[in-house]
Amino acid sequence: MPPLKISKKHHKHFNNPFPSPPKSLPLIHGTLSHNNTLPCRRVYPIGEDFRLLWSSDNGGYLSVSHSSHPDRSLWSTIPGQAFISAAAVKSEAEESRGSFAMKDGDIKSICRSQTIDEIDTVFSSEIDEARVINHLPIDLLRGLNFPVLVIHGGVSSKKSSFNARFWMLFHQKNSHQIEFQVKLGVLKQEPCASLEGFHSQQWKKSDRHRRRPCFLSCFSGRKDFLGLSSDDEREEEEKVGGSEEVSRVFLTYSSEKDEKIFGFGEQFSHMEFKGRRVPILVQEQGIGRGDQPITFAANLISYSVAIVERRVEAGGQRRGRREAAGKWRKTQAKGSKGSCGQVEKDPGGAGSTQGKQRDWHGGHPWSATIRRILNGCSPVELIERYTETIGRPPVLPNWIITGAIIGMQGGTKYVRNIWSQLKDHDVPVSAFWLQDWVGRRKTILGSQLWWNWEVDTTHYAGWRELVDDLRINNIRVMAYCNPCVVPVTKEKPNKNKDLFEEAKRLDILVKDNNGSIYMIPNTAFNVGMLDLTHPNASSWFKKILHDMVDCGVSGWMADFGEGLPLDANIFSGEDPMIAHNRYPELWARVNREFVEEWKFNGRGKERGDDEESLVFFMRAGFRESPKWVMLFWEGDQMVSWQQNDGIKSSVTGLLSGGLSGFAFNHSDIGGYCGIDFPLINYRRSEELLMRWMELNAFNTIYRTHEGNKPESNCQFYSNRKTFSHFSRFAKVYKAWKFYRVQLIKEASENGLPIARHLFLHYPDDGHIHSLTYQQFLVGTEILVVPVLDKGKKKVKAYFPMGRENCSWQHLWTGKLFRGSLGNSEKMRRGMEAWVEAPIGYPAIFVKAGSPVGKQFMKNLQDFGIL
Repeated sequence: MPPLKISKKHHKHFNNPFPSPPKSLPLIHGTLSHNNTLPCRRVYPIGEDFRLLWSSDNGGYLSVSHSSHPDRSLWSTIPGQAFISAAAVKSEAEESRGSFAMKDGDIKSICRSQTIDEIDTVFSSEIDEARVINHLPIDLLRGLNFPVLVIHGGVSSKKSSFNARFWMLFHQKNSHQIEFQVKLGVLKQEPCASLEGFHSQQWKKSDRHRRRPCFLSCFSGRKDFLGLSSDDEREEEEKVGGSEEVSRVFLTYSSEKDEKIFGFGEQFSHMEFKGRRVPILVQEQGIGRGDQPITFAANLISYSVAIVERRVEAGGQRRGRREAAGKWRKTQAKGSKGSCGQVEKDPGGAGSTQGKQRDWHGGHPWSATIRRILNGCSPVELIERYTETIGRPPVLPNWIITGAIIGMQGGTKYVRNIWSQLKDHDVPVSAFWLQDWVGRRKTILGSQLWWNWEVDTTHYAGWRELVDDLRINNIRVMAYCNPCVVPVTKEKPNKNKDLFEEAKRLDILVKDNNGSIYMIPNTAFNVGMLDLTHPNASSWFKKILHDMVDCGVSGWMADFGEGLPLDANIFSGEDPMIAHNRYPELWARVNREFVEEWKFNGRGKERGDDEESLVFFMRAGFRESPKWVMLFWEGDQMVSWQQNDGIKSSVTGLLSGGLSGFAFNHSDIGGYCGIDFPLINYRRSEELLMRWMELNAFNTIYRTHEGNKPESNCQFYSNRKTFSHFSRFAKVYKAWKFYRVQLIKEASENGLPIARHLFLHYPDDGHIHSLTYQQFLVGTEILVVPVLDKGKKKVKAYFPMGRENCSWQHLWTGKLFRGSLGNSEKMRRGMEAWVEAPIGYPAIFVKAGSPVGKQFMKNLQDFGIL
């Protein structure tokens, strides 16, 4: 297969919430056969706590269970259907400023037929002298926990001579988690071979003196990315002749009809994914994402005209995992390969088995995909066990969760003016986040930032005095940076450094395939991107962060991380398709390591208290980002009421991210992205801003943003009404700080998010499974039902009861709402009710009799809110 072809032209589907199904490659339905020497039914141990059942019934299937519940399947394949398939396909990626669209071209072969030749347990003693076991090099078994359960066989195409050998390796990681890997070798073409022919052959297992069936094919592949599509067959397009690389591998397993699928990282359009196709690729989240008319307009012109100040955004998803409701089980993808998941809807009527299919791009010979299966008794327990693996955030310092973070720009005089008004309105303030601390530059798009990370003392005259004055009043200063640098021209006469030239001399910028610096378009200017696989890049950028902190900065937005080009040439030499998903983790690691080094080795150690701790927040991430990132934010929502990219999507992203291990998250108050087209415009209204203030008073962080078009947007400082409302809900935010501190500590210890989908604590309530943005829990004691529609003054709230038989008390009136008891003790049902929610009085409830609720209301009374 030729390398992945990269195109820089705009793709018209970038801004949709899910890419259109490619027409070239179908959802794979394959057949399964097995060697007649396999037993009809046998249970194989996987370590001490898990077991795998092989049964030849109905064509054959596998089922994994835990010893604590041997009759409950955690993961199983579909009887008679292939669970591993492969294909050789030419692929193309269309790319535009951090947005990617993958499509498939010529199909060389689709290997739909799978055979299982052998299931065997390998012990550590057996590899001491052996060089090959089941034709699998011993080196590929090293590092695994023995004993290892090996399933060996092959996949092939009935209409071509392509075939490949596979190995599926299971081993136990701990008492509640197993890992399995699918490995494929080098692809071969055997024109005269067939699956039936392979079964008639015998081979000798090296150093074990047993004769086993042989499967004579292997696998190699480019690191490509697949979009799955419909069920139409394309076998007639397969071609015979020549060696080819396998670029697609598919893992198909069963899904019960009533199973619900949650997770897949931070998602903005959906909470539950049964029947949906979900790519797992780090990229921009999108403008509009299907909301109209903005998506139509963005698709028309977003490649040639910069819609937003900083970048053109495109539909995409970030950060991935999966969780199944009802069985309390979880599968987790490891590694950084791009992949795609699709869950079939019921194809065969009531009671039939449905399928989930995961595809990942191929690799070099002996490449593997790694998955884990977790056992748990509840969604909460699953998240605890999942985050035990991927990592959890540290406890946030007290200063950042005490009051509002004021996001603004404009220079020293303007900041002092707003600060004075904040004091007049008695607003509790934690920090000023000054995005334009680096100064502003004039471009064809207007005013933009200088990506040369040093304070501009012309724009912020008296910077040090400003920082010191704020600090005396317990207010911090926060800044902005990203992993890119821009050539500094004569337009910036007051520069002290030229970071682009420094990085160029050190040779630590991403290269193109010609070995030149890869200049990446970013609206009106091009930038160089740090090659974070280079050992010198991290230490160089840490010096920049050190200088930033030395000038008085206590925290910063570490922006971007999703835009590493798929055709980049990087220092590590790894495939950029893999490095692309790893890049935000590397970017987070640089920032986190600096925070820890500063704390223990620098001024932080000298000062020695929590109040001096630094904080950074990010939007891009991947599987292990929670291990490194201190705080997330949700990127750039539209300044609209819409579902896929407006205020509603901010709740969906908050809750889906929480299910995926991103415990501390928040959105910009009021949204970010405004649009001014001749016939279409999106401007932040007063009502939207006020409702977003009410919503974000129950986020981890209460932070404003002026948006990409400050002059077109309503701001918290626009008038007396907005200022008063902002002050009111900054105090609401402060009133539950005592509980926030408790939840933050809990998150750092067990991974549970601050804002939670009700599914976490009420999994047996089927009504809750259908909720997306309508309502959420803060911890377990506060229920938030935000107003997310223009002009609405009441909301429909659903009150879960669960097994504790609790009532919910309305914050403003004290009225109690209580669910009803179902037909069994196990199934307690909640109730729905319409609740008044005029502006200033959103529908907030606390558990009746809860100490948290009592303290929250007392604090509100002390602040004069209740």
